[in-house]
Amino acid sequence: MKPINITRIGLLPKIAIAILLGIAVGWVSPIWLASIFQTLNTLFSQFLGFMIPMIIIGFVAPAIADIGARAGRLLLATASLAYGATIFAGLLSYFTGTLTFPSLIGGETGLSIATANSPEVVSFFTVEMPPLMTVMTALVLAFMLGLGMAFLKGNALRNGMEEFRTIVARTIDKAIIPLLPIYIFGIFLIMTVVGQVGTIITAFSKIIVVIFLLHIFILVLQYSIAACFKRANPFSMLRTMLPAYFTALGTQSSAATIPVTLRQTLALGVNPDVAGFTVPLCATIHMSGSTLKIVACALALTIMQGQPHDLPMFLHFIAMLGVTIIAAPGIPGGAIMASLGLLSSILGFDQQSIALMIALYIAMDSFGTACNVTGDGALAVILDRFFLNRHTVCSKTGCT
Repeated sequence: MKPINITRIGLLPKIAIAILLGIAVGWVSPIWLASIFQTLNTLFSQFLGFMIPMIIIGFVAPAIADIGARAGRLLLATASLAYGATIFAGLLSYFTGTLTFPSLIGGETGLSIATANSPEVVSFFTVEMPPLMTVMTALVLAFMLGLGMAFLKGNALRNGMEEFRTIVARTIDKAIIPLLPIYIFGIFLIMTVVGQVGTIITAFSKIIVVIFLLHIFILVLQYSIAACFKRANPFSMLRTMLPAYFTALGTQSSAATIPVTLRQTLALGVNPDVAGFTVPLCATIHMSGSTLKIVACALALTIMQGQPHDLPMFLHFIAMLGVTIIAAPGIPGGAIMASLGLLSSILGFDQQSIALMIALYIAMDSFGTACNVTGDGALAVILDRFFLNRHTVCSKTGCT
């Protein structure tokens, strides 16, 4: 019998195994074993915090440079519509969560009750790895570099930033992602030891159902609006886009699904020039599904931990999130990696909350990606209505 190669197991199965093993070992784990994993998790968390500004600069700056270099009305319209759809999805998630989550997950006292009289798990030691800059400083620098590269004729800085993006992507792919299962294992082991795991698992199972229903609602709404411009049946349009939806479920990558998304968008009757420009662009800037998930999970955790979750704070978070996750790395969970800085700087998430966000996001990563790419077809239909009769010509370098 051929042995199973553990390296070929996908990230989601590894995360699932880590969660189950963490809970199982946590039931019999002594405090000293939990402290060992607390120490390892603290070190990993420090490294992750150091990498956050690097991720923002490495991915946001080249993405802005690439978008800004393609001037034209179609670019402005596509970017505005995609950003608006992303913000709407985040706000819909927030308002739905504020109405439903308190009753679903037991209000703000769930974790405090679960952790009453529980043992304390502390690290044996820690190594400080302060980031080179704050999250906001990294965002401002990324915008400045991105816009500068977009309007300068030289390629020296652009080539350097492309190489820097490759370094950051390799670090994520070869260091952070492989260690995530161990990190998640430690988090769930510790939560089991201190008595939190039952509350967390019960709450998250309910949250996942709400998020899935929101995904369906977002897609139906997007295609209902697009149908008004196309004068077609929105459910028939959605059925046409199903191959893109299911391809995204398997690939977990908007970029990898572009050929199928483009083919199905053309099947909707969108002009080839408009579809050829908007679909690849929306694959990197339209993140309705990802934003919906991140906002819902973050809101649930703030409610469970009794933290503030007022509208101005989350509006700030959603607005910044819509920019930060553009051109997220083409790896499973890329959007959540790019948003970690905002979770800590705006919402005040600690190490455990960030680990839970990663685990929950990756568990639903396929559905968020599928929502993103399927919605791209609806945006293309809307844009086609305005630009079909304006003789917009797209080329490899942009639109005029």
